This record gives sequence, C-alpha cells and structure tokens, in this order.
Amino acid sequence: QVQLVESGGGLVQPGGSLRLSCTASGLTLDYYAIGWFRQAPGKEREGVSCISSSTYYSDSVKGRFTISRDNAKNTVYLQMNSLKPEDTAVYYCATDMVRTCGYRWYQTLRYDYWGQGTQVTVSS
Repeated sequence: QVQLVESGGGLVQPGGSLRLSCTASGLTLDYYAIGWFRQAPGKEREGVSCISSSTYYSDSVKGRFTISRDNAKNTVYLQMNSLKPEDTAVYYCATDMVRTCGYRWYQTLRYDYWGQGTQVTVSS
C-alpha cells in the first residue's frame, strides 16, 4: 500500500526558512515523479514543484524553493527559503506513479496518491 507522509511544517517569520520532508512507504521514490502542492484557505490546490529526472517549479517559488531527493531515506525534500506570508498554506506531496513530471506536472487531477499535508504559516 502506497503511503506518503509529510513533515517539517510550522510557524516561521517572513524571510525565514523551512525544510519539508515527504517520506514514502510502499514505493521507491527515486523511481517515480514526486510533486509538492499547497492549498491556502479559500484557494485551489496549486503545484509548487516536482522532481523526476528533472526539477520543476512554479513561478511563485522559483529561486526560493529547492526540491531534492535522498534515495537512501526514500524521502523527497522541499527546502523553502525567503518565505513570504503568501506562502502560508497546507503543503502536500503526491505521486501518480509515473516516471517523469512532464510539462503538466502541476495538474492535481493526475496524482493518485497524496499525503495528509503539513501546515506552513509565515507570519510575524
């Protein structure tokens, strides 16, 4: 059974940093594309980043966030720097069990497996 578990969220001041983790069971993360998404109150879930053989980022986080993978720990990370209040959201990792992110990596409907989410709050 595929299970994704996010961790690392919390409260941080504007300009601060957090590192989110997505740990998997039931699948080998280095074989599949893994996406990070977020959902702010009253807004639709949106794609943040994706990792396969390449990495992809939304325009809103490019240059501030970095996605990476530790195959030995079967974990994907999202390093978030220079955080802004508009980054406040519940962050989710997801997979659709395919090899590549592709140019439509941000489309939520293609993903079959989701974690429970971790809250990130950026506030002074």
